[in-house]
Amino acid sequence: MAELTDIDRQEELDSLIHEIRDTLSQEARTGSDAGGGFEPLSDLTKHDLAKLAQKIERLHAADVAKVLESLPQDERLVIWDLVHSDRDGEVLLEVSDSVRDTLIEVMDREEILNAASTLDTDELADLAPDLPEGMMQDVFTALPIDDREKLRFVMSYDEDTIGALMDFDLVTVRGDVTIEVALRYLRRMESLPDHTDKLFVTDRDGLFEGVIHLKTLLLNDPETLVADVMEGDAVRFHPEDKARDGADAFERYDLVSAPVVDEVDRLVGRVTIDAVVDFIRESSDEARLSQVGLSEEEDIFAPVRKSVKNRAPWLAVNLVTAIVAAQVIGLFEGSIQELVALAVLMPIVAGMGGNVGNQTITMIVRELAFRKLGGGDIRLLYSKEIKVALINGVVWGGILGLVTFLMYQNAGVSAVMVAAVSLNFLSAAFFGVTIPILRTRMGRDPALGSAVMITAITDSGGFFIFLGLATLFLL
Repeated sequence: MAELTDIDRQEELDSLIHEIRDTLSQEARTGSDAGGGFEPLSDLTKHDLAKLAQKIERLHAADVAKVLESLPQDERLVIWDLVHSDRDGEVLLEVSDSVRDTLIEVMDREEILNAASTLDTDELADLAPDLPEGMMQDVFTALPIDDREKLRFVMSYDEDTIGALMDFDLVTVRGDVTIEVALRYLRRMESLPDHTDKLFVTDRDGLFEGVIHLKTLLLNDPETLVADVMEGDAVRFHPEDKARDGADAFERYDLVSAPVVDEVDRLVGRVTIDAVVDFIRESSDEARLSQVGLSEEEDIFAPVRKSVKNRAPWLAVNLVTAIVAAQVIGLFEGSIQELVALAVLMPIVAGMGGNVGNQTITMIVRELAFRKLGGGDIRLLYSKEIKVALINGVVWGGILGLVTFLMYQNAGVSAVMVAAVSLNFLSAAFFGVTIPILRTRMGRDPALGSAVMITAITDSGGFFIFLGLATLFLL
């Protein structure tokens, strides 16, 4: 039977989600919009529940997570009850943070401990921040002593460091043994850790010496010493290294796994491509949300109160900036009454300026995520973005000027349109560089609310520039 493609899997998931919703749609459900409890569905037959449970059991944990995220909260909790308890832990790791909170809220202490017991140390560290207060101590107590120390070690590092991404499930080999000995050692193992593309070579004291790829083991003479064919200059990380730097290295060197060593070069763990991809995805999601002023990921079916709270801060900022823009327009009320075309054209100037500002901010925030910019870099960015804005302003302002002339047969208004678009583009480019750099120097997230701020500047500035030029030269 041919393997399912990504499209086939997505269609299968969509079909299952529709089946679940159709099955549950006729059943009585209770629970407030604020996320109150729900009453178990009483009219579903055991056959219906068993049928759904069998289909869910066959899914990968990531697909189960996708199903749960696609359902309203009351239906989500019904399906969550159908997930086998042995899979709770892996599914909790796959769902988004916001959905994970809703699932943990309905789990009792024993269910949470059972879910935690199925996870590796590095996975527990990912789950720990979402556990109820005080529950983490119970999880610690249930762990073997060695695992407790590993968990403390991982949790001691910030989430944006290599230490938070690493795991301890790896295979080591000594450099003074032959390839044949290393292969016999591998054959005795029941399975290899996921994403094992290489073995890590250490000495008797556990100090890291290099790596040897599996293909090297297979293609060389069995009597050859591991030390003779290993890579001694392999890429390695320290727990304190920034995760973003690690992600860059994985991309640059096409890594699948890499060693993590301490300050004396002792091997303490490894980082794998799946952890790096998860970090990149989460960072991308956070950046995208922060650009529009959302402080955290929001469950699409979250209670109204929680969604309102999450969206409120930057809406308040946006309200203030909208009032400022309205006041700017009010300053030129007489000009607008005298030349009605200004009211039609001024949103175009503001809107295009906002687009330029957001383009610039996106480029700068992306660059700041990869490296620290020096004074020379910043000057070059200002120079480049202003030149780009000037060229675009003249070109697109000229096009809008021509369109304006065709609409109103007024050369003066067309000329003002060209000048206003060009000046607003320059303003947008300047502040598009300035806002994220200033926020970075203040120790803040450069992406947080940037879109809101640049839109406010280009709206108010665009209105002022366009209406001011029109008043000065036309009226």
